[in-house]
Amino acid sequence: MAVSANRLELLQIADAVAREKNIDREIVIGAMADAIQKAARSRYGSESNIRADINSRTGEIRLQRLLEVVDHADDYSTQIPLTLARDRNPDAQLGDFIADPLPPMDFGRIAAQSAKQVIVQKVREAERDHQFEEYKDRIGEIVNGTVKRVEYGNVIVDLGRGEAIIRRDETIPRENFRYGDRVRAFLYDVRREQRGPQIFLSRTHPQFMVKLFTMEVPEIYDGIIEIRSVARDPGSRAKIAVISNDSSIDPVGACVGMRGSRVQAVVGELQGEKIDIIPWSPSPATFIVNALQPAEVAKVVLDEDAERIEVVVPDEQLSLAIGRRGQNVRLASQLTGWDIDILTEDEESQRRQKEFNERTALFMEALDVDEMVGQVLASEGFSQVEEVAYVDLDEITSIEGFDEETAEELQTRAREYLEKIEAELDAKRKEMGVEDEVRSVGGMTTAMMVALGEDGIKSLEDFAGCAVDDLCGWTEAKDGETTRHEGLFSSLDVSRPEAETMILAARLAVGWITEDELEDMQVETEEDAGEEGETAEAEASAPDAPAEQA
Repeated sequence: MAVSANRLELLQIADAVAREKNIDREIVIGAMADAIQKAARSRYGSESNIRADINSRTGEIRLQRLLEVVDHADDYSTQIPLTLARDRNPDAQLGDFIADPLPPMDFGRIAAQSAKQVIVQKVREAERDHQFEEYKDRIGEIVNGTVKRVEYGNVIVDLGRGEAIIRRDETIPRENFRYGDRVRAFLYDVRREQRGPQIFLSRTHPQFMVKLFTMEVPEIYDGIIEIRSVARDPGSRAKIAVISNDSSIDPVGACVGMRGSRVQAVVGELQGEKIDIIPWSPSPATFIVNALQPAEVAKVVLDEDAERIEVVVPDEQLSLAIGRRGQNVRLASQLTGWDIDILTEDEESQRRQKEFNERTALFMEALDVDEMVGQVLASEGFSQVEEVAYVDLDEITSIEGFDEETAEELQTRAREYLEKIEAELDAKRKEMGVEDEVRSVGGMTTAMMVALGEDGIKSLEDFAGCAVDDLCGWTEAKDGETTRHEGLFSSLDVSRPEAETMILAARLAVGWITEDELEDMQVETEEDAGEEGETAEAEASAPDAPAEQA
């Protein structure tokens, strides 16, 4: 069958548009068919159900009007009686559609303009969908582009098949772009919006540095060296923690490269940002000491429950450990995930002496003993009266100069003191109006009830409405500074899991949750804890990274 010039031209236009817009040819032909349908409806009536088909091989256009098969037709432009339908198709059933062929039509000026708008709209939507799908799969990659324009500090980048934006807060400080500049950035998000897909790039994202090292260091690309964590102060300083899966390869040396060639390539791309390459270690103490380089650390004290570490440095190393405007310790904290407190040796000595004096004074007052006995107990590691009252008697008698009779007397005085304090707290609790029912929660003490009463929490239902943060406090990071907000039980040595258990028990008691829901919550908590344990075990089994050479 010969193809007419008009049909051939139609297919050529579809091919040209598909190539230019980089979309599927069938989508363009489908858009043309939709446009022809719209034009046909304007001629045959908008209520008519018109279908247009374009043969993608020959370009032949076929117009049909679909008529629904009904018992009795009320509108013959959209319906056909069953008796007439069976004259055309003996197998026709109610609800089927009969195709009624329509003659070819010539487009008027208005119909042609309307058809053009439909085609343009459909092609634009297809182009946007294609662009979204293409760049959605490239999230997490580095892309290259050319600066198209700069608007209020935001950089619009031409990627060839689309536009992307680097927002002002995602550019490195003091970095200036002009029209036509080549730019490399990290693609971190693609969003489908009304005006088309929005592609967001960043040059300050920590993963931008990771990808740059992956490009410069073959061992990272091959998986021999892993980057465990990154912390950046864009344009100024960064720390990157690395570990080698091959004991014969120094991860720090591999990232630095011959005469610093590899790290300098990354530094050049990041506008001179200084980079500290740190050997990662499964031991938090070792890792934090490494992260505080170039400062030297004399001693560390870890609080694993609070993920907080106290670092003691020589007096002359204090400014180096903290860094300018706290930069070094802030980056080390971000890199390790621990809150870091830095003290000089003198400050630590003074603090320990102060704690020793406070414990001595506590024992002197509570046990009614002289200063020498209070100092002996404090120096032996006793920090609370409860420890003296309920510790095994042998631990006290093992102290030089303390016989069994003295130990028994100390324990008796300690228990009497605790009973007195308990009575005072209980009286205060009653005075505040905290109900006795609150004590039914497992683990609840009178001191806790007083703390609740001071915050206006007086009933079991009030306590059930608390959150874990209300009881244990929380940490908030803002503008690079970490702020600690204290909770009601912060001074009472209550862990977050313990606080959560108490709150759930209260909610069960007041009927907010059922036994089954409580069990489900506990199972989920145990599973989460198990997953964390497996992750920690896997990390701990990794080989220690070699120490950085001086």
